[in-house]
Amino acid sequence: MKATGRKMAVAAPVVAVIAVVRREGEVLLVRRINPPGAGLWGFPGGRIEAGETLAEAALRELREETGVSARAGAVIDALDVLDRDAGGRLRHHFILVAIACDWLAGEPLAADDASDAAWFRVADLDPDDPGFSRDVSALARRAAAP
Repeated sequence: MKATGRKMAVAAPVVAVIAVVRREGEVLLVRRINPPGAGLWGFPGGRIEAGETLAEAALRELREETGVSARAGAVIDALDVLDRDAGGRLRHHFILVAIACDWLAGEPLAADDASDAAWFRVADLDPDDPGFSRDVSALARRAAAP
């Protein structure tokens, strides 16, 4: 951030992807190590590298974080994640593009910036569970819908 008079300027929003991987009524989640969402279960994902398509970025992040391979499908949604400090000041603004993916192979093994990785039954995801990142339940249900 740069100081501009009395106000602090926040860097431009960062665009990232999340891979909503589905397999027989389940979705793949990782426990995040880094903010935002450190310690929470969420979808594998991360920043898009220059020259990558949304699908390529989602599949790369999925491989890096879990070792799982999938086929990327349609964009499900785009979400704003506003990371604020204790005083309410904006530290980071992320735009997460959720990509529906169909599992092809591999069992998840946490790597990169994930401390754990596991399959969760979509029907068991509680939208009020504080252990999950915001919108995990809603995105999982949208991805699982026919």
